[in-house]
Amino acid sequence: MPDPSPAAPFNWPVRVYWEDTDAGGVVYHAGYLRFMERARSEWMRALGVDQSAFKQATGLAFMVRDMQIDFLRPALLDDELSVTVVVKERRAASILFAQTITKTDGSCLVRASVRVACVDVAQMRPAPIPADLIPAP
Repeated sequence: MPDPSPAAPFNWPVRVYWEDTDAGGVVYHAGYLRFMERARSEWMRALGVDQSAFKQATGLAFMVRDMQIDFLRPALLDDELSVTVVVKERRAASILFAQTITKTDGSCLVRASVRVACVDVAQMRPAPIPADLIPAP
């Protein structure tokens, strides 16, 4: 199991399937967003956070607020990738993540900065992240 510590990089393995690619067998740009979302969800799961139960109990959920992405190289059908999640900053109602997608040979394909906001779903307004949920880095 990968290390879910907020300070340590969390790595999630991904394989590229047909459904992730365009007609040329190259990962479509939106596919990288799905890979990064899954890695952040698995990072939270590794921390012991069941996002469905959390939303039911608190009325809170995490939503992407801002994202900057550098597409450096393409991923291709059947490539084995590693998606990393690193907490760079934790504010009262948001978390800033650094994420990368690399091939197994170590070449970096994508670099991203992702700010995720904690939101009161009923009001669609920012809400404080419970202190015991995700520790600061």
